[in-house]
Amino acid sequence: MDMAMLVGGIFTMFDISASGLRAERARMNVHANNLANINTTRGEDGEPYRRRRVFFREGAPEITGSNTLGVSVDRVEKDYNIDFMYRWEPEHPDAVKEGKWAGYVAYPNVQAPVEMVDMMMASRAYEANLTTMDTAKQIHGGALRIIA
Repeated sequence: MDMAMLVGGIFTMFDISASGLRAERARMNVHANNLANINTTRGEDGEPYRRRRVFFREGAPEITGSNTLGVSVDRVEKDYNIDFMYRWEPEHPDAVKEGKWAGYVAYPNVQAPVEMVDMMMASRAYEANLTTMDTAKQIHGGALRIIA
């Protein structure tokens, strides 16, 4: 890590925590969207909603000015690792008409308990970044009192 980046500014700690806050807020929004679409059997593409996953990357140049300090959202992808959940509902307008799944309705691959746990983890990480900001504020305040 570049030493100049670590001591480059008195607000570096704030910038790093701010990048974490932004990333965790995005993660919470994605999980909330997953939960909101838990029963969406037909999206714009005609398919059931697919769970979204958030991937982070090191660095937040737009906030910290560094590719190594902070964190940012790298991408949000649809989750193809888990298949849709099928329920027997032959009268449903989105029921499969023919083939192996005839009479079944494909529901999103969203599992409420998983989404809730992931949201809680994102919320705790968000709180940790707020605590870090508060600690940085106290450190800076103490340093200013010593100088003054």
